[in-house]
This record gives sequence, structure tokens and C-alpha cells, in this order.
Amino acid sequence: MKYRPLGRTGLNVSEISFGTWAIGGSWGNVNDTDSLHALQQAMEQGVNFFDTADVYGNGHSEELLAKATAGREDKIHIATKFCRSTDIHDPESYSEKSIRALCQSSLKRLNREAIDLYQIHCPPFEILKQGAVFEVLDKLQAEGKIRHYGVSVETVEEGLFCLEQPNVQALQVILNLFRQKPFAELLPAAHAKGVGILARLPLASGLLTGKFKEQTQFEVDDHRRFNENGEQFNVGETFAGLGFAKGLELSRQLAWIAEGARA
Repeated sequence: MKYRPLGRTGLNVSEISFGTWAIGGSWGNVNDTDSLHALQQAMEQGVNFFDTADVYGNGHSEELLAKATAGREDKIHIATKFCRSTDIHDPESYSEKSIRALCQSSLKRLNREAIDLYQIHCPPFEILKQGAVFEVLDKLQAEGKIRHYGVSVETVEEGLFCLEQPNVQALQVILNLFRQKPFAELLPAAHAKGVGILARLPLASGLLTGKFKEQTQFEVDDHRRFNENGEQFNVGETFAGLGFAKGLELSRQLAWIAEGARA
């Protein structure tokens, strides 16, 4: 496993990290035994950075991480996210009272004294521009509840705005072969500011694994079925916003990359 610094946080994290949306829910049938086994296998392979959120299975993925990493808190870094378990459009969701309660709940589920990286979870741009949420995070950081904070964003514009906030130390952004726009401006700007980048959905909801066929059916509780066209949340989160049929077609045109890697 290779490691690299996450911006200026001081965290040295594995290049391949582990996102836990799937083990929390909204990806079809999953069981805790398999999830815990996967977490253990990842750590044995050198993964030391895990990303989760309070909304993944209503906190279930955080609880699983606590079980899997017990006794290794000083070696395994955890990033979690907040706000999408509430009404993301309600300014009250970003009040000091609300964020403190959300943070404390995550700390309890994770069984940790501090969160390594606490991230605002794809909030509306208007909320970010109001700025109050950053002031609350500054307080939590000063108190030692969180070590660092960042933002998971949907657009390059949002990311560039967040880079202007002095204490934002990481950005999480959709980045894969279908979604390369951040390479042009956002990534160079983040590098110049010393802000870490977390690439999320690198396999475009599984499209880039090469395992899907036209006949593939997703379960009713899988976002790849109930959010294909953005019915529940940002469409870019599901199949990179392409839709299954178009995404499958394009992924096959990219199969030569994998074939070349195996040669």
C-alpha cells in the first residue's frame, strides 16, 4: 500500500481508502458479517483511512467501523460527514446546537474521543455561502471534538468557494473516468492551497468494474434503482449522472484500459 499526506492535516493516508456508504445501506442486500470481514481485509492490506457518514444506514456504518477498528484508534483514521440526516435546506440544521448534537452522536457511534476529519455532507451552496457552519466547525476543532474539517461538494464552483475558507483542509468530490471536470481547475487550486482531495465514487456506482450487463437488476433499496434519474438526491451520485444504459455503453468502450493493465 502507498500512502500520501492528506493536504496539511498531518494525516498520512492510504492512497486506496474505504468508503462505507454500501455497508450502511442504499446499495441493496448487505449483511454485517460480510461488512466486518471487508473492513478487516482492507486493514490487513494496509488501508488506514475510512470514510463514512451519519446518514449511511442511520449511523450503522459508523457503528460497524467502531467494531472493526476497536483498539486501533491511533492507527486508523476515520472521516465522517453530517447534515444529510436532517433537512439540508433548513438553516437550523447548521446551527451550533444542531451540529454539536450531530457530532456528539457520531462520536458515540464511532466510540472515539475525536473525529479525524468532519465533513459537511453535500449541503446547498447557499448554506456554504452564509458561512456560519464554518464558524461552528472552528469551535468544535478548538475544543478537540474534531481534528480537521472539510466539505463534500457536488460542483467545482462549490469546491472553489470552500477553498477560500481558511480552515477547510479537505474536499471530497466525485472523480472518475466519467467525471473529470475537477482536474482542470479544482485539483490544481486545492494543491496550491494545501487542501487534500478525497475522490469519491471512483467506480461510478460500479459501472467501471465491468461486472454489469443489460439484464442487471438492482434491489428496491439500492440507490442505483431508486435514484437513477436523481429522484432522491443529486443525480451525479448514481452512475455519474449518465443513467444505467448510457453508462454501461460507455464503460464498455473503456474496457481496453483494464485489458491493458492485465497484459
